[in-house]
Amino acid sequence: MTTLTQSRDIGFLKEQARLVRIEILKMLTLAGSGHTGGSLSAADIVTALYFYKMRHKPEYPKWPERDRFILSKGHAAPLLYTVLALTGYFDKSLLSTLRKTGSPLQGHPSSKMLQGVEVSTGSLGQGLSIANGIALGLRLDNSRARVYCLLGDGEIQEGQVWEAAMTAGHYAIDNLCAIVDLNELQIDGRCEDVMKITPVPAKWNAFNWHVFEIDGNNMEEVVTALDEAEKIKGKPSVILAKTVKGKGVSIFEGKVEYHGLAPTKEELEIALKELGEHGK
Repeated sequence: MTTLTQSRDIGFLKEQARLVRIEILKMLTLAGSGHTGGSLSAADIVTALYFYKMRHKPEYPKWPERDRFILSKGHAAPLLYTVLALTGYFDKSLLSTLRKTGSPLQGHPSSKMLQGVEVSTGSLGQGLSIANGIALGLRLDNSRARVYCLLGDGEIQEGQVWEAAMTAGHYAIDNLCAIVDLNELQIDGRCEDVMKITPVPAKWNAFNWHVFEIDGNNMEEVVTALDEAEKIKGKPSVILAKTVKGKGVSIFEGKVEYHGLAPTKEELEIALKELGEHGK
């Protein structure tokens, strides 16, 4: 299990996020397909969850008291795979098999094929409903485990998200924390142009959620919000994390075309240099 007293160091978490970004880009380039932008935008958030906040045991993936993570924006699978590998759920060499026939690392996470994946996801809008059910079940079992669910901002255009938000507020599911990756872009362009989602905080407030608004690429703010969310009682929490699509590499940042486009070998070289990995 992650040792909180060691992983609490912000410098350590920033370094892990850098390594996560490097591995994401390497595996995407090797696969020649996959989602670059949304994997990089949420890298700081998921790093903080797995290396700091969540109680989990990679050597015992079904430990009953583990916190659960649901990647509702399932196309960011390279991010989840990388964090699972770097925390010890499986050997890092498996990352090179992304999207290959027979590999457990498919384009979207499969709980039947890879240990550490709680739920198969990819059909956008469904993760929060699943998280509600798991959190209610844990509450019935008097478990101290918590549930974290990561959604995309394009994803919250789905109606099922708001049915789930209403449900969580109604049942005061306070062992649940949703995190929305607000990078403002989706596959067809700007979220506001495709289907306006603002005002986002007011919508979650209206369904009786405790709302945090942070810079989701600022590790200090991510860690603080996760700590504070755990203290909220009587209502679910949502962290609205403003991020940059493709965060960490200048040629990908804010570029809608990299929503579902893998780096070329030439772009990987540029990216690795920016991330301090050139020539290694």
